[in-house]
Amino acid sequence: MPVSPAMAEDLAAAVADLYEAAGTVLIEKIREALAEGLDSPQWVQLKLAAVGDLQAAIQTVIGALQQDATGAIGHALTEAYERGQQAAVAELGALGVGQTAAAAAAVPTAPVVDRLAAAVVDDTRPVYLRILRQSLDVYRQVIARAAAAPALGAQTRRQAAQAALDQFANRGVTGFVDRAGRSWDMRSYVEMAMRSACGRAAVEAHTDRLGAAGVDLVIVSQAPEECPLCRPWERKILARTGAPGARAVQVEHALEDDRTVTVQVAGTLEEARASGLLHPNCRHTVSAYLPGASRVPEPQASRGTYEDTQQQRYLERQVRKWKRRSAAAMDDQARTAATARVRAYQARIRELTAATGLPRKSHREQLTTAR
Repeated sequence: MPVSPAMAEDLAAAVADLYEAAGTVLIEKIREALAEGLDSPQWVQLKLAAVGDLQAAIQTVIGALQQDATGAIGHALTEAYERGQQAAVAELGALGVGQTAAAAAAVPTAPVVDRLAAAVVDDTRPVYLRILRQSLDVYRQVIARAAAAPALGAQTRRQAAQAALDQFANRGVTGFVDRAGRSWDMRSYVEMAMRSACGRAAVEAHTDRLGAAGVDLVIVSQAPEECPLCRPWERKILARTGAPGARAVQVEHALEDDRTVTVQVAGTLEEARASGLLHPNCRHTVSAYLPGASRVPEPQASRGTYEDTQQQRYLERQVRKWKRRSAAAMDDQARTAATARVRAYQARIRELTAATGLPRKSHREQLTTAR
């Protein structure tokens, strides 16, 4: 069966869910620490004196998160690699080269998984420091704003504290910049890193198994709502090995002895990936191409546009943001208002999916529960 980064999407989401849950716990701990004794004349002094207690509580959350996440990263990448290998075995068997695939059963797993897992763990290491720093910064900012508000006559202490907490809930833990210079919040950053690594594990396992079976050519599918990076490679034949660049190659017919066929190769798989194909959110698949037997698929109409999918992702982020606002609410009025905004954005998602035919991904609207 074909392989794509989407094959391991659920594995990446499971790891990102750990960080999402930790973010929600942080908001709740900060809210609880601030809400206690809010009407006391000594509130500011008491809260400043309690910074050490909050820091210890946050470090406990970080320690548990780091332990769980490291194990989850390794498990996810191992599973992604195994899925890629299984996909190749199933595909080769369906194409009539099952004996060759069986002979190549011992494709190494550990070196690839260990390399990818080490890279993800290294990429996510700055997350833990930022969690502690930003959480304590927010706590102190709330105290400062709430202390000054009554004197200025603009807000009550409770209103000022709620406004500052809402700002943190809106953005979450932020400040993560990838190699391309793009800025991410914590959950999106981790999920991006995991999608990239899991997708690569699945694709590498698939192509390693194809190579062991003597299959060097692959074909890219057509995917709905494709992005501009992937569009040039749709329905193109790529080589697993060799020099980059488009060319015509003479290869043996897959089913007939002593016969060669000419195949137009658009480039190498690595070349296509370097230009953006099979990026973390890519819906394209790669499958074995048998010269003379495989056929290039016919073009198919998309359900919507790439811009529609980006609008859906925006609305999903808004749902999660207002759910965080609900978790940060210091009274029922703020909680009710946040819940109303959640429902409004969910209604917009329903309208979008009904109008475009895009599938609704309800799991992307959820704040996961802390373990």
